[in-house]
Amino acid sequence: MRIMFAGLLLVLLFVTGLSKLANLQPQQQQNETPYEKFRRQHVDAKMSVEKCDTEIKNRQIYDVNSRCKFTNTFILSDDKQVKAICNGQGRYDRKSRMTKSVSKFSIVICKLKKKRTGEPKCQYEGKRLTNRIILVKCKGKLPVH
Repeated sequence: MRIMFAGLLLVLLFVTGLSKLANLQPQQQQNETPYEKFRRQHVDAKMSVEKCDTEIKNRQIYDVNSRCKFTNTFILSDDKQVKAICNGQGRYDRKSRMTKSVSKFSIVICKLKKKRTGEPKCQYEGKRLTNRIILVKCKGKLPVH
């Protein structure tokens, strides 16, 4: 009887631990497709250099350990134009295994100001660049990174 109780207790502790791990990742990110994640993290026609801190926080863009991401690039375009890169408006580059855009885009690069690891203190400096060829990884005719 004690062995069964101890086993049941271990199972309950294990399940509780798994549910806590699942809750570490925001709900918004748990069910999104690779393309939806790409779009959330990298596509915004109205992005500006002044909005780096706000947009990275609001979009919950962090590294794999939920720390401040060192750099993030936003493509200043609508998702239709970005998807087109994987649908005839791009050229596959064997060396990088990525697809290069035929069209040029404006981008905003947000770089972390200080190498702090705590999520609440992520502060970024933005830089706008124009006439840029962009590289994306295509999967199923959609950009995924």
